[in-house]
Amino acid sequence: MTALILRDIRIGVRAGGGMLIGILFFLAVIAVVPFAVGPDLNLLARIGPAILWIGALLASLLGLDRLFQADREDGSLDLMVMAGHDQPLSLTVFAKCVAHWLTTGLPLVVVSPALGLLMNMEPAAILATSLTLLAGTPAVTFIGATGAALAVALPRGGLLVSVMVLPFVIPVLIFGVMAAYGAVEDPAPFTQPFLLLCALTLFFAALGPLAAGAALKAASD
Repeated sequence: MTALILRDIRIGVRAGGGMLIGILFFLAVIAVVPFAVGPDLNLLARIGPAILWIGALLASLLGLDRLFQADREDGSLDLMVMAGHDQPLSLTVFAKCVAHWLTTGLPLVVVSPALGLLMNMEPAAILATSLTLLAGTPAVTFIGATGAALAVALPRGGLLVSVMVLPFVIPVLIFGVMAAYGAVEDPAPFTQPFLLLCALTLFFAALGPLAAGAALKAASD
């Protein structure tokens, strides 16, 4: 499983792997916001956590269609499905999700403090938003794995994956933004939505690979 994670990380960091594209898209979303809302720095600071979350969420959706696409093209996906007797397919999917998040979600978390400064956010808001992104973006990957597995047989399933996944990631967005704003207004309200966000990530970390594995088996039949 470690070898699979390292292999997918190498693929992810290559040109066209999606890591740089996600960061650039994240930056583009944040960069255009001041043009839309005007030069009011106080307003930018107030909406900063929500904008960072929306940008990170959309950037995370970009590369989900490639989660299993390369494996399907080189035939290794069929080998993974057939090897399900030796190692559960859900564990293989889990490993691929971890590698995908390390190359797409984690870079977004790393650059989010710098983008928070561009939004004139306070240090407490930047820290809270970064923590919620760290806890919540893995859930987007685990949810997206099921959509990617359902669309893996389609020649152009990228948009379909985003459409299928988007309704299920709304709760992650809600609790992430709630926790970020709670930390700014009062330290106490941060804890409950943050713990709920962590619970959502753990829930989808368990359910997502199982559902994606079942979808991959169905697609291979």
